[in-house]
Amino acid sequence: MRLPRSLQARLALSLGVLLTLLWIAAASVTAVILRHQMDVVFDSALQETAQRILPLAAADIIDRDTDGATRRVGTIREHDEFFTYVVRDAAGHILLQSHAADPAAFPAYDGSGFRQTATHRLYNDDVMQGSIRITIAEALDHRASMARDIQMGLGLPLLIVIPVALLAIVLVVRAGLGSLRRFQEKLGARGARDLSPVPAEGMPSEIAPIAATLNDLLARLKGAFEAERSFAANAAHELRTPLAGAIAQTQRLQSETDSPATRARAAEIEATLKRLTRLSERLMQLARAEGGRLRTDRPSDLRRVAQIIIDDIARTTTPDRIVLTLPAVPVMSDLDPDAFGILCRNLVENALRHGSGTDPVEVTLAANGLLSVSNESPVVPPRALASLTGRFERAGAHTDGSGLGLAIVAAIAERIGSSLVLASPRPGSATGFEARVRLVATDTISKSA
Repeated sequence: MRLPRSLQARLALSLGVLLTLLWIAAASVTAVILRHQMDVVFDSALQETAQRILPLAAADIIDRDTDGATRRVGTIREHDEFFTYVVRDAAGHILLQSHAADPAAFPAYDGSGFRQTATHRLYNDDVMQGSIRITIAEALDHRASMARDIQMGLGLPLLIVIPVALLAIVLVVRAGLGSLRRFQEKLGARGARDLSPVPAEGMPSEIAPIAATLNDLLARLKGAFEAERSFAANAAHELRTPLAGAIAQTQRLQSETDSPATRARAAEIEATLKRLTRLSERLMQLARAEGGRLRTDRPSDLRRVAQIIIDDIARTTTPDRIVLTLPAVPVMSDLDPDAFGILCRNLVENALRHGSGTDPVEVTLAANGLLSVSNESPVVPPRALASLTGRFERAGAHTDGSGLGLAIVAAIAERIGSSLVLASPRPGSATGFEARVRLVATDTISKSA
């Protein structure tokens, strides 16, 4: 038999089976004891009946006018006669018998005391030096019927007690495991990056060590992730100064040399150093997205931040390269403006880098907090689209970029309880690419309204 996987079902089944077996064993032992006591009581009744009837029967026989005649005791009204008897003389002639007595069921008298045949329990006794003898008989079927009634009386409650007991066990076990169920719900509601300890108040002592071990594991994982993010952020920060110095040296080398080959080689070095600088900046942004505080105590209007970011990027591109659409009403959110700026900048720069060089990039911030950035480009295959949010994933092998832009956006969206939705082709078109992120929760919108 295979036990169920549920601990609650296992406890209920095990306790139910154990309770049933204990009840059956107790009922069986009780039935055996009662059967023995019943035999003692019935034997005593046989003996008492013989001693009551025998003197009366002897007096009646002595007073008779006719010797040797059999006399049957008549009935006053119909009833069940569990005890029958016969009174005989020394020769075995029946002198007196009860109305339901069957002489064939009475064996020959062989002395006083208890006897038992295949069908009856007997008691013999005599008076007047054995000249008058009585035998009291009780059918064994009567005792067996009484024993069955006792067993049924002990067994029938099982049909009610066991289901009620099983239900009580299930309810008690369920209530006892309530704290474990609440612990599981709290743990299941955690985000992928929430590694804070899970409250474990009221846990059973047998399960509390598991909860403590799990919280200890979460603490170690949190420490490891924080150390990893701290290292990436610190390393990227420390690289900024020497990289800036190296870029300045290569630019100076280009201005001082007269050799075209040296100038070209210095330009390549400068481009490589600038890519390394952008990568270090993206690493710092990723560390901020994964470990920094993304919520503020006071909400701010996201329209201002979006306008500042787009104006800053537009200075490095051709005119009208970016089309920004903002709502007429404020878009209030407790999202940290710096985090929103990082998110918006990465989406726009990704669209400029991978989109068409002539078609504009459309940036729309809706009143409900939905930010969408779309650009014209060839359709991205679904398989490649699903992997674009991975770290160091690029749209093409020869595409310039760090491969971290969409990963940073996805990390910020996940930590604020949203998600980055990528679509290609963009809605309403046969080509293009669109990225959407909802930055304001629905309840926040309703409260501000």
